[in-house]
Amino acid sequence: MSAFLKGTTPSRSNAFSAGIKVVAATAGILLLASCASGPAEEDTTTEEDTATTSSRPADGVLTVGTILPQTGSLAFLGPPEFAGVDLAAAEIGESEFEYDVEVIHRDSGDSDTDIATQSATELIDLDADLVVGAASSGVSFTFVDQLISAGVVQISPANTSPDFTDYEDDGWYWRTAPSDVLQGRVLGNLMVGDGNESVGIIYINDPYGIGLTENATTAIEAAGGTVSAAVPYNNGDTQFTSIVDEVLASGPDAVAVIAFAETSSIIPELVNTQGFDGSKVYFVDGNLSNTYEFPEGTLEGAKGTLPGNFASDEFRARLLEVDPELTDFSYSAESYDAVILSALAAAAGGSDDPTTIRDNLQDVSEGGTKCEVFADCLTLLADGEDIDYDGPSGPITFDENGDPTEAYIGIYQYGADNTYTPLNAEFGSLNEE
Repeated sequence: MSAFLKGTTPSRSNAFSAGIKVVAATAGILLLASCASGPAEEDTTTEEDTATTSSRPADGVLTVGTILPQTGSLAFLGPPEFAGVDLAAAEIGESEFEYDVEVIHRDSGDSDTDIATQSATELIDLDADLVVGAASSGVSFTFVDQLISAGVVQISPANTSPDFTDYEDDGWYWRTAPSDVLQGRVLGNLMVGDGNESVGIIYINDPYGIGLTENATTAIEAAGGTVSAAVPYNNGDTQFTSIVDEVLASGPDAVAVIAFAETSSIIPELVNTQGFDGSKVYFVDGNLSNTYEFPEGTLEGAKGTLPGNFASDEFRARLLEVDPELTDFSYSAESYDAVILSALAAAAGGSDDPTTIRDNLQDVSEGGTKCEVFADCLTLLADGEDIDYDGPSGPITFDENGDPTEAYIGIYQYGADNTYTPLNAEFGSLNEE
């Protein structure tokens, strides 16, 4: 089967793109799904019985839309996420998958814009069966209800806000990144384990920052440490002197910066201007980046956490065939797995329509024969076997809320050149107390 790409995409290598037909996106009539419950003749209907279905029929094409950052405060995360989606689509297209695959890339912007909502409207209009994105939890909250109403599956490769776990999504929302309940636990334990008894936190005032701060605080206190000050800032802020002053006045041994692009302004104020030890700064997935232009040695010794296992050399090589300019691989595996799982769900259910994909996602992630390569999983399904897909991002066993029940959190450390390298990965379960 063939794979197609639609719309504006980041640059790709000519060698990789040669086998992919580029189709121009055209506007059509907005198709809003009418959600209807199945007939209930008795009072014994279950939640599964009354789940809504999408009005979008199967059409022989698995249409994958993306709402990922090409612009905005998380734009540095876009290239590896786009590459993960495109790699998965290419490998599916080279397999015996019975449906064609189309990929339509759209921008998410950030929470300062309404780009994501416009992108969601366009993708619904273009008959997307699945949307991969957004990277930011706050951005996903701006359009998740659009996709639920339209009966379109959403899988985020990077949303970590705990608020999504109990969100009333009727099974349409999923994520391949773990809740920040796990990342917060690992971050808090890391900081206290490094000998820091008192921790200051600077965090962005949105669902991502609030959730991660709360969970890190719980872990810090459980490990015997204290949070000396937790000071928020708002998206769009450009001046951080007073925030840094307040945190440092509390006398912390270490400071966690839970932020996005604003980190480029926070670190110079914290380390270069006010003289805080850069090796005592801790980053998270929203700002763990190799693109900072700080004086040499600014971040030497600093550490950070990032959901997901370390990308293997083999997986990185495959991604670099898609985008040879990649220098950061954050959430590439989670993006890849989102598309692979969706295609396997369609194959398991025998249809490419969104309802079939939704209803089979959990099944292909657990309980069957283990498989890691799409073509191998497809063969098992064709032989009538139940499968349990494990991908480059980890085991990805979904629970009934669409959350991974277990995952890796990578721990990284910066060198004198202000770029990070892996230290180790912590494996944990979201079911742990």
